[in-house]
Amino acid sequence: MFRFHRLILSNRCASVPLQNSNRCLSAAPEPKPAKKASPAPTVNTSYMANLFRGEVEPLQVFPFPDSLKTEQKELVSALVDPVTRFLNDYDPVKAEQNGGPDEATFQSMWEMGLMGMQAPEEFGGLALPNTGYARMGELVGAVDLGLAVVFGAHQSIGWKGILLYGTEEQKQKYLPQVVTGGTIAAFALTEPSSGSDAGSIRSRAVKSADGKHYVLNGSKIWISGAGLADIFTVFAQTDVTDAKTGQVKSKVTAFIVERAFAGVTSGPPEDKMGIKCSNTAELYFDDVKIPVENVLGGEGNGFKVAMNILNNGRFGMSGTLAGTMAHCIRKAAEHATTRVQFGQKIEHFGNVQEKLARMAMHQYVSQSMGYMISGNMDAGHKDYHLEAAISKVFSSEAAWYVCDEAIQILAGNGFMKASGLEKFLRDIRIYRIFEGANDILRLFVALTGIQYAGSHLKELQRAFKNPTANLGLIFKEGSRRAVRSIGYGGTDLSSFVADPLKESATLCADSIDRFSKTIEALLIKHGKGIVDQQFLLIRLADSAIDIYAMSCVLSRATKAIRENQPSAEHELLMAKAWCVEANDRVRINIRRINSGVFLKNFDTMSAIAKNICARQGTVQSNPVGIV
Repeated sequence: MFRFHRLILSNRCASVPLQNSNRCLSAAPEPKPAKKASPAPTVNTSYMANLFRGEVEPLQVFPFPDSLKTEQKELVSALVDPVTRFLNDYDPVKAEQNGGPDEATFQSMWEMGLMGMQAPEEFGGLALPNTGYARMGELVGAVDLGLAVVFGAHQSIGWKGILLYGTEEQKQKYLPQVVTGGTIAAFALTEPSSGSDAGSIRSRAVKSADGKHYVLNGSKIWISGAGLADIFTVFAQTDVTDAKTGQVKSKVTAFIVERAFAGVTSGPPEDKMGIKCSNTAELYFDDVKIPVENVLGGEGNGFKVAMNILNNGRFGMSGTLAGTMAHCIRKAAEHATTRVQFGQKIEHFGNVQEKLARMAMHQYVSQSMGYMISGNMDAGHKDYHLEAAISKVFSSEAAWYVCDEAIQILAGNGFMKASGLEKFLRDIRIYRIFEGANDILRLFVALTGIQYAGSHLKELQRAFKNPTANLGLIFKEGSRRAVRSIGYGGTDLSSFVADPLKESATLCADSIDRFSKTIEALLIKHGKGIVDQQFLLIRLADSAIDIYAMSCVLSRATKAIRENQPSAEHELLMAKAWCVEANDRVRINIRRINSGVFLKNFDTMSAIAKNICARQGTVQSNPVGIV
């Protein structure tokens, strides 16, 4: 079984041609006269980016993607059974007690190819498409999220930078080691003073006088796999000379660092709430000499390298956590159909039915998002970063909700370690923090989308400076606003969905119209000052999350209906129920954005928070005067 991946490597999947090599979320620069013809501007096909400017670009949502070729599907399907058998023999409780998988488990993972699932075959990898990686994550997530972190930290971010940005020499040297050679890789970005603000890192690498190496000093904290890894992707400040101005600026650069380099050490394993199966430790760099050949992605490009590595891997969380949620739902359903209270099984109680239904919908949305994004990535699309961030935020919070509700249904049994749910709850909690804290990702979603919407307004402003040459654009925009202002027109998604879902599609379209209209009003009102309006931005992000969730389930349920899948009727029920509630949440969030009462109340809460910080705790005294 453990040599299985060697047998399937011969079924090499042909690469899928890129359909859109697009730059993501970049505002169009001010046009300038050119001596020779410039290439046509790239078109952003991100579904959510375009919704921020009030336009529907269906390419990456409707229809639900099915990008895999027959050979790729066979490859992924062939892996499911051996990986499932491997996981059935794995003991997550023992792994947690031991602080990680034992040597036999690691050996099995290497031999099955599970540590190099997406690496090209020429380096010994399985060359799995993103959809295949999501499916494997789903299997692992149903068993142990700690083990999922071991997998993900190593390949989703640990050596992913070498695959994405490495030179041919770097790939030839390092990828065989981390794919089949038994060498663990780790991603080292976070520092004591630098968490979500990656640009504020203090580790510094200074180039030697002869220009042959850098000397790195600094430290990193909470690095997954730090105590086990021998190859690290490390980010540090470097002095970079601007080629045009000659000015020297401090910019982040990415490096490939080996533990074998003198001066690289790691601390003891951290004592964590969860994912104890995954080694987490500090890293220290004391005058570490790094050859210039180990710069990754170019000098000064470290921030872009780090963000693209994280963006490239975020979609996998949806698949992994969908597996976790499926396990929790299964445990809850087993209990609900056997537990008798007040003379009947608790599955007949309305409150239990509501819990199970909401749990199932959250799992369905997360799974739909994960496979929507992975399918688009496999099709060659490049503009998925907003959607990937949304999927990470949604699935991590959905998994917490589903696991918590499963524990509630099991009641005292769920609180006991024997159920296994308390371990899942502890493990899930970190998913809302690492690879981009959800609070920051919400701001990323809102601000990135608004930036794209703002570029559209700038385009209109430029058009009005020369109206004769831009009549088409001005007329189109004027007509759209005029029609919308009198209550007609607006978004219509009915052509994209199956007939039983047209009413649900209307709810989604209503949310889109309210959303885009609100963004336009906020941009006109606040301009660049919108950056400081976090109360508004968070509610915009939550609305965007709900809209994307509705769109994904409408697309997936439509696919199930049109293909007459066995679960089509059930998926129809979930899509309908989800759209009703999601549309209601969007209406509430938009109302709060536009309500003076809520804006004033936010100022009140801000004042409360300032008092708490000034007092370093609660401000009020004991209510009965007892000191």
